[in-house]
Formats: sequence, C-alpha cells, structure tokens
Amino acid sequence: MPVLPGAEPYRHEGGEVGVLLCHGFTGSPQSLRPWAEYLAERELTVSLPLLPGHGTRWEDMALTGWQDWYAEADRALRTLRDRCERVFVAGLSMGGTLALRLAAKHGEGVAGVVVVNPANKVHGLSAYTLPVSRHFVRTTKGITGDIAKEGAVEIGYGRVPLQASHSLRTFFRLTDGELPQVTQPLLLLRSRQDHVVPAADSARILSRVSSTDVTEIVLEQSYHVATLDHDADRIFEESLGFMDRLATGVGKEGTTARG
Repeated sequence: MPVLPGAEPYRHEGGEVGVLLCHGFTGSPQSLRPWAEYLAERELTVSLPLLPGHGTRWEDMALTGWQDWYAEADRALRTLRDRCERVFVAGLSMGGTLALRLAAKHGEGVAGVVVVNPANKVHGLSAYTLPVSRHFVRTTKGITGDIAKEGAVEIGYGRVPLQASHSLRTFFRLTDGELPQVTQPLLLLRSRQDHVVPAADSARILSRVSSTDVTEIVLEQSYHVATLDHDADRIFEESLGFMDRLATGVGKEGTTARG
C-alpha cells in the first residue's frame, strides 16, 4: 500500500552524533518530522523510521504486532550505531516505550533517552477485555490528533485495530519489567493535559528506571501530540541541550562535533 502523503520516513546524514526518533501507536513520522528537521539543521545524524503497519491504512496495522514495530526501531538504531560515535534514542507515546526498551537492551550503546508523553499501560476496562474482544470486534475509535494548537493536524489512523491494541498491551507489560535495566540519562517531558496517556504512566516510568541523571519537564500548553503543539519548540530545544550536555559540541547550527 502507498504511504500516506506526509507520513514518509525521514533520514539525514549529519555528524558523529546520531538520534533515533520513534513515532507513536497508529501515528506516523509526520508527528516528529519538525523535531527531526530541527536536529538535522544542527547537523546531527537523524533517523525517523516508519513503523510496520503504520502510515498506510489501519487494515495493514492489524496484521502487525509489537515485535514488528520494535524490530524496525532496533534495526534503525543498529544502523545509527554503525554510523555514529554516540547515539540517542527518543520517542513520542509508544515511541517513548520503544526508546526505553532500546535503552534497556543496548546499554552503553545508547548515550541517553528522551521521551515525550511516554506510554506504559493500556488503561480502562477495555484493556481487560482485549484478549477476547479482539476476536469479535475489529476496531475502535482512533486516538490521533490530541493537539491543543489550532490548525495543527496529526497524520494517523481514525480507527485502532484491536488486534494491534492487544499486542501493544503485551509490549507495555514486557517493557515495564525491563525498565530497571534503563540506566542512561533520561529526559522526560509530559503534558499537564493529555487525553491519551495519563500522568500516571510517566510517574510509573520514573519510579522504575535505574537512571540517576533524570530530568522531568511538565508542558503546560500542549496535549498528547506535544511535538506538533504549542510546546514543540521547547521540546526541541530541551532535547538538544540534553544531548549537548552529554555529547559536547552538539547544537551549533551547521556543525556537530566529530571525533
């Protein structure tokens, strides 16, 4: 199936510091494209892959699961590690969960983690009925587009396949058990008003990771897709400052430290 216009993956060959950006569940690279371009303009090497089953139609996503999404993120990270001296992982919502698992699995191969409104659990009664309901109901209403900024649009699916939701629930449980293995510096940004992922998810993540260098920032003007919202510039700047602190020389527009 052709990729939805605007949902294409993004790649920029820059300096020796690399960043992997992971988009969210039923979303696409479009939600992180401005962030990716901001980092690319400062000559970081940036990888923003399109996760399997995303960016086309929800029927395609129904045929995929967390193993497919994680495998693509892992492949992109390994490619960056072959290319760059230091690599950071970052993500929005489920993309944040992917970033955290990558950090847990790759250890010193990941220099730091940036997550925006990271998800940790499928909430509500529906989470408990998913193992059965997915066999009788194909989809439920979509979760994309939770943005406060007028005129901002997120490219994603209007329906959520329950088969994929069931797999997502499994992935959250798996990653939750691995959070103590996350030891890298962590920057977590969360929206005070988020209609998709509650603040409890961020609190759970912060309580479970083993990182000692942890920064939490509350975004006051944005909803869930904060990377397209009023606080987008702050996210970009804070993440760049975080990376610059851990990899000296990052952040000078047009130049990135080499060697």
